[in-house]
Amino acid sequence: MNLNRTKRLVKKPLYRVYESRILKFLDRDKLPKHIGVIHDGHRRYARAEGLPDYAASYREGMKKFIEFLGWADELEIHAVTCWLLSTENLSRPAEELEPYYDVLVSLFDNIPNKIQGHDVAVRFVGSLDLLPQRLSDAAKRLEAACNEGTRHVTIALAYGGRQEIVDAAQELVRGLADDGVSAEEMAEHIDAVALGSYMYTADLPDPDLVIRTSGETRLSGFLLWQAAYAEFSFVDVYWPEFRRVDFLRAIRDFTHSNRRYGK
Repeated sequence: MNLNRTKRLVKKPLYRVYESRILKFLDRDKLPKHIGVIHDGHRRYARAEGLPDYAASYREGMKKFIEFLGWADELEIHAVTCWLLSTENLSRPAEELEPYYDVLVSLFDNIPNKIQGHDVAVRFVGSLDLLPQRLSDAAKRLEAACNEGTRHVTIALAYGGRQEIVDAAQELVRGLADDGVSAEEMAEHIDAVALGSYMYTADLPDPDLVIRTSGETRLSGFLLWQAAYAEFSFVDVYWPEFRRVDFLRAIRDFTHSNRRYGK
């Protein structure tokens, strides 16, 4: 057995005790309403664990994704936005992307069974037209199967933060033109409120907390507009080994933060 996995198994009972302690003292009135997650580190995890290929790591990561949805459900988090594929990722070699597409198709087809009865609606944001037909079709099936719920899971796929802002600006200008606003007058109608209303997640509260795994300490363009005043949690572990205790610690630290919103 891999030495790292052996160590994790030995520590598992201790983490359960730690998790219970965090939950016991967690201030439920200060929980984030919207959490963004950058699921990073699949390929590095595969190399560190000596897995036979990246597909094995992708499968582990998507099992973890289902677990994460359960953790968020346990705390009744109103909304989570999960970045599973960036537009930059699309430039990777086909031998890396195709297995990931296959794993995502399987994930999307299985999510309805996992969240049935949990009052969760699922939707996708990003440039789905850039994806293979089988993947975009799976995304549409998932949206159709899980289209009602008071809590929201948003999956960012073929997503880039800069492109989102470009899309919002274009839609705003088109809307103004449709309303008969002249080119000379348009500048007066473009402000933060107007532009924000065209962002992909405009109907959700801005994320309070953004979690990124794998030890990277940057957003890489994730929710650039919406995350202006979010708290950030950069976790050292790769996404496939992200644990409930890591999630709960990020939540606990958020409840202890003094959010000043730039004031």
